[in-house]
Amino acid sequence: MNCGTMTDANLECTEDAFLGGRLRLRQLKTGHRAGHDAMLLAAATSARPGDRVVDFGAGVGAAGLAVARRVDGIGLALVEIDEVLAGLARSNVRANAIDADVIVLDVEAGAETFAAAGLAPDSADAVLMNPPFNDGVRHRASPDVARAHAHVSGEDALTRWIHAARRILKSGGVLTLIWRADGITEVLAALDRGFGSLAIQPVHGEAGAPAIRILVRAVKGGRAPTQILPALMLNDESGLPNKRVSAILAGDGVLPLATL
Repeated sequence: MNCGTMTDANLECTEDAFLGGRLRLRQLKTGHRAGHDAMLLAAATSARPGDRVVDFGAGVGAAGLAVARRVDGIGLALVEIDEVLAGLARSNVRANAIDADVIVLDVEAGAETFAAAGLAPDSADAVLMNPPFNDGVRHRASPDVARAHAHVSGEDALTRWIHAARRILKSGGVLTLIWRADGITEVLAALDRGFGSLAIQPVHGEAGAPAIRILVRAVKGGRAPTQILPALMLNDESGLPNKRVSAILAGDGVLPLATL
């Protein structure tokens, strides 16, 4: 499938079903592709009708659109720096008949640039993000430019993304993010200024193996003690997909972080 007029004619796309077919997304055939991380992030994000929800580094819109499919009546903004991915996000917004703004913007831009794009300080109820989570010093970047940009961060990128989230969130607003489990100290350090009431859920690929991801919920100005929630196992002891996780990925239910 050709990606259409919003991209280079040589780029190929696929159309993929998420949430048990209730969300269909066009995305590039090569490079970074939406998958379990995006759906888990969406399932961990708390939102109510009328909330202003902002998805940082939205790509083709997977996580943000999954939240909007679950919760009617949110005001959704998909923030993406890559013009090609933003074009696909607009296509996905239209194809799924979801009301959302797609904003081409560098998450690390300053407050004035954000405000000019409609993201003023203290204006959002919820921010979700799946930042580039591999340290470029420790991880060899993919030769695919789009994949490398999506997965490899610059120095202190996480801190800058969280700073941007803190700036646009209202007091009491909620940030939800997914990150690699071995980078938990980076997450805690970046959230130390301005966020509290943390809740962390480890995600394991296999039962008995170390966690591969963490899902984190943080409240701007929160003061409640940090919680470590029971771990989520993508596969059970026999190596088969966990039935509860499969149901959540199919859009039937949410993770505990979304109900706190």
